Amino acid sequence: MTSTDKPQHLRDLALLRRVRDRIDREYAQPLDVEALARGVHMSAGHLSRKFRAAYGESPYSYLMTRRIERAMALLRRGDLTVTEVCFEVGSSSLGTFSTRFTELVGVPPSIYKQQAAATEGMPSCVVKKVTRPIRNREATAPTDH
Repeated sequence: MTSTDKPQHLRDLALLRRVRDRIDREYAQPLDVEALARGVHMSAGHLSRKFRAAYGESPYSYLMTRRIERAMALLRRGDLTVTEVCFEVGSSSLGTFSTRFTELVGVPPSIYKQQAAATEGMPSCVVKKVTRPIRNREATAPTDH
């Protein structure tokens, strides 16, 4: 990178941080890459390439990870159905939500909700660590021994 490229690179990073912060703040809103890109005056393709280069995953993948993390917390709480949780975190399709949840967590949301009782009584920092979604790779399927 040349010295003349550096200011543009820093501006791009600042814009990407704004996109990431918006996803973190508005994950339950109907967000798509086009809307995120418009917010920082980039094309959707350009935003996706820059975001992936900076954070290692696409904006959509990052958004879904945020939604799944929130869904996990709601499922652990136990007072909402899987369908209610799906819509609460901004997903519009139960099938897509369940598929992505299973990819990231390793079990379907209904099973996760049933297993949530196992973490009852643990400090929240421990629960968060052991139940965090796996980012940038799919969960490995459990093997029978």
